[in-house]
Amino acid sequence: MRKPLFLLLLLTLASFANAEFASDYIVEHPLKIALVNNIEIAYREIGKPENPKVLMIMGLGASNRVHGDNMVRGIEQAGFQVLIYDNRDTGGSTRFDSWGQPTIWWQLLKDQLGFTVNAPYTLDDMSADAAGLLDAVGYQNAHVIGFSMGGMIAQQVAAQYPQRVRSLTSVMSTTFAKHLPPPTKEARERLTNFASGEAAKQLSQAMRDRGFYPESMPRQLMAIFKTGDRSDEVKTIAVKTLVIHGEDDGLIPPTHGEHTAELIESAELVIFPGMGHNVPEDILPSMLERMISHMKTADFAVGTTESHH
Repeated sequence: MRKPLFLLLLLTLASFANAEFASDYIVEHPLKIALVNNIEIAYREIGKPENPKVLMIMGLGASNRVHGDNMVRGIEQAGFQVLIYDNRDTGGSTRFDSWGQPTIWWQLLKDQLGFTVNAPYTLDDMSADAAGLLDAVGYQNAHVIGFSMGGMIAQQVAAQYPQRVRSLTSVMSTTFAKHLPPPTKEARERLTNFASGEAAKQLSQAMRDRGFYPESMPRQLMAIFKTGDRSDEVKTIAVKTLVIHGEDDGLIPPTHGEHTAELIESAELVIFPGMGHNVPEDILPSMLERMISHMKTADFAVGTTESHH
């Protein structure tokens, strides 16, 4: 039963790989607090208020800083206002430390046997936070972009609050359908002997410095398991959707992205060679180009329908 612990380690380290980017520009923008669903959500707004809105959602244990300056600036410079925030249980948002830590192997065994997993919240709560934040900052709607667990939340937002979503971009994410492949053996093996003792302590500190909250990761992992397979909801998504995945993603293999795109009518699927469960610096410009063109096409379509009414 040590496999679930590897899974957590994988998720942790794989997300870590996504955090190589500087966040100096991001932190120049004040971190504000909104009261959403009876908890505090910390957020930043970047870009001109008159521009179309983009809501970006981060992955497991990651604060808003992890998006990195180049990604956020690229979207802002393309003519959008960017809203980034800390999911519940990370960063400046309400933390659930008092709930304690789940015994992961035991919870995942329960999941395998068909029992409900213990978690302080679910992905549905987290998608309600995203929609509630849009209300709090006064956005009628936004393009929604999510990475990894953030992609799962973004899918839920598009399924549950379609009128708030101008377009959906789901990056290196999954529907969490049971038939999809687990992390690859290589990905697991590469990381099982990765760090212990002093090295693990250093890794944990390096992650914190980059905007990660390792203590929230097990609880957020449980939220994913408690929510389970979301295929039926993902099938109902009707907004213009772009699915991006890395060909070399050993943590959430590309089949997961393919499955998401198959379920959503007219979804566009882009698989980048040389990309794992991260956003490599050399792939970022192409990814930004794809995302921006996707959002602008959706805006054009919305503008056309609006002008016909």
